[in-house]
Amino acid sequence: MRPNELLAQSLAESSLRDGAIWLLSNVPGLPPITQSIHILGVAAVMASSVLIDLRLLGLAVPSQEPSAMIRRLQPWTWVALAVNLVTGLPFLLARPYRYFLNPIFGAKVVGLLIAVAASWMLHRWARSDRSERIPLGVRVLAVMSLLAWVLVVFAGRWIAYVDYLFWSEG
Repeated sequence: MRPNELLAQSLAESSLRDGAIWLLSNVPGLPPITQSIHILGVAAVMASSVLIDLRLLGLAVPSQEPSAMIRRLQPWTWVALAVNLVTGLPFLLARPYRYFLNPIFGAKVVGLLIAVAASWMLHRWARSDRSERIPLGVRVLAVMSLLAWVLVVFAGRWIAYVDYLFWSEG
């Protein structure tokens, strides 16, 4: 059995799953409220990260110093990611097979790991660099970050529609 299958099986057999299902089924309005907050978190991540990436690529807000912009906006990314973890977890725990056996969810996780790593490296660069010139490596990180965040958003939306992507008659 593959690691993702083992993880899905162990979560499916856990009391965490039972608790998540109970919450989602018995707290009035919890699923749409939680999903709405999750979407707001995605918006905050995208707003802060995309603005930083575009600035580093010289495509937006040329009047802002890049390192100051990163120090000011990056906390929004980290807080929004924490909110998205909390708001996404009940759905993941309630239906672990739906997520862990879904190749689109796998793409989202890979994109998320790349995006978070790139954002963290950009944050470290902003804390240490005081020069006016943006190095090529930082620009490459900005492109990676931008593409990875777009992948995360698209994959996040397509998780629910995986049956249409991998359609089989039968």
